[in-house]
Amino acid sequence: MSTSGVTLFAIKLTDLRSAKREWSERLLHAPRAEAFRSFAAASSVAPDQNVVGVGIGEQIVDDKPTGIMAVKFFVRVKYPEHELSKKTLLPKSIDGLPVDVEETGLFRRFTPAMPNPKTKIRPAQPGCSVGYQDPSNQIVMAGTFGAVVKDNAGQYILSNNHVLADESRLPAGAPIFQPGLLDGGNANTDQIAALTRFIALQAAGNKVDCAIAKVTANNLVSKDVLHIGASTGTDDAAIDMAVHKFGRTTSYTVGQVKSIDTDVTVGYETGNFTFQEQIIIVGSAGLPFSAAGDSGSLILQRGTNKAVGLLFAGSNTHTIANHIGDVLQALKVTLA
Repeated sequence: MSTSGVTLFAIKLTDLRSAKREWSERLLHAPRAEAFRSFAAASSVAPDQNVVGVGIGEQIVDDKPTGIMAVKFFVRVKYPEHELSKKTLLPKSIDGLPVDVEETGLFRRFTPAMPNPKTKIRPAQPGCSVGYQDPSNQIVMAGTFGAVVKDNAGQYILSNNHVLADESRLPAGAPIFQPGLLDGGNANTDQIAALTRFIALQAAGNKVDCAIAKVTANNLVSKDVLHIGASTGTDDAAIDMAVHKFGRTTSYTVGQVKSIDTDVTVGYETGNFTFQEQIIIVGSAGLPFSAAGDSGSLILQRGTNKAVGLLFAGSNTHTIANHIGDVLQALKVTLA
């Protein structure tokens, strides 16, 4: 008896799958007359527009499960039968197999939940908010933790001079907080590092805007960039290279390298400084790649996750970054 039951079920399931494939090809796989944006804009009673899925499942009658397997049509809107014509009415059975129609609405991808870089994160990760405390209490600031780097003396947070050292004005040992005080960091409890060294900014001839701060304990930081993961090493930026980053202000963004050897003048609080041989990046799909507060973000090649640059400045449309090789060489560190 049990063997016979299994055989009958297998035959029935085979029939259901065959019917499901036929109707899936008919309604879902045929080219649609409208582009998706038009398709998504308004519902239609036409089955090739209203049906968004074809599958196999339990038949439901009067909101009650029946225990009967059926070909399931998943529709954006389940219209009353009197509103449908013979051409738009879905079959009530297929070659004697039961059919069920279930309303689902329009299927869309779920946007991945992004981590909030302005919160307290332990271990702190590249991409999150960091900053110093202004000794004169004139400003409250925050920038971006770029990467974890190391030398023989220990591990450090990498970011910009202007994010960790206040444009060369802070002394070695100045505390660095996560999150930055602008984002609710507490100067009494949220120190994770101390300023160690920076490359001083000059009126002209700069190649980098960078600094490091030694972590107070190695377990307070992780090398995994928020949402992106750990860098797999370094590489040289190249024109048309696809890149991405995670920053304190704009979170995850993607872009394309437009130049790898641009000299630029950048305005700072302490004056205008000229940088040589910089990377220029433009955001994809007409969106900005960065904004104020993203300074210090590590820029990585999409696909390989090799670090290529350190973000430090920009405009509403263009982002400027140091070559990561120049940064690491100037500070005498390597990526952790």
